[in-house]
Amino acid sequence: MICAIWPAITSACDTALLLTIDVSNSVDPGEYRVQTDGLADALQDAEVIEAIIQNQAAIAVVQWSGFDRQEVSIPWTRVSTAADVAALSQRARLMPRAFVLSDTAPAEAIYFSLKLFSQVPDCKRKIIDVSGDGTPNGGSEVRNARRAAEQQGVTINGIAIESMGLAITNFFRGAVITRDGFVMTARTHREYAQTLRRKIIRELSRVVG
Repeated sequence: MICAIWPAITSACDTALLLTIDVSNSVDPGEYRVQTDGLADALQDAEVIEAIIQNQAAIAVVQWSGFDRQEVSIPWTRVSTAADVAALSQRARLMPRAFVLSDTAPAEAIYFSLKLFSQVPDCKRKIIDVSGDGTPNGGSEVRNARRAAEQQGVTINGIAIESMGLAITNFFRGAVITRDGFVMTARTHREYAQTLRRKIIRELSRVVG
């Protein structure tokens, strides 16, 4: 529940935040719903709402899986009021799954996402959030995609969804996140909402101090 209302702020966009969600074969229908509900719930958190509004953020959501499986589920949305965030949260909760029975190609998800930033040229910072629960079994070399992001001045952060051990977290650290990025670990899909909440606040607090 939104428990406070913040006035609209008229400053230019500080942060373009592109949230990407893994919907590859390893994600079952229940886990997909946990992710979408988790995103919707995170966007209802009072601290997240305040951080987004203060940054006049632009937010978009991409679902991804295999080599040719990337889709913009929510296009760039400029957020300047609590009502804007509430509407975005509702769109996230009702978002249909884009792909099923497909492999895992995070490099292609990154390349696809990089192209979308041309639509928000006025935003000062550009961030891709990659969430996933598996390592690649398709697509091209992830480190090359990360290098392309760094060359374009785009930060990549990650949420590693682990079922056991830290294999996904270590993969994200070694191959996915940029030098100015970070990875957070959700031990299960059930921890996704709280982890995403903390990550968005950390990302945006780097701008507003």
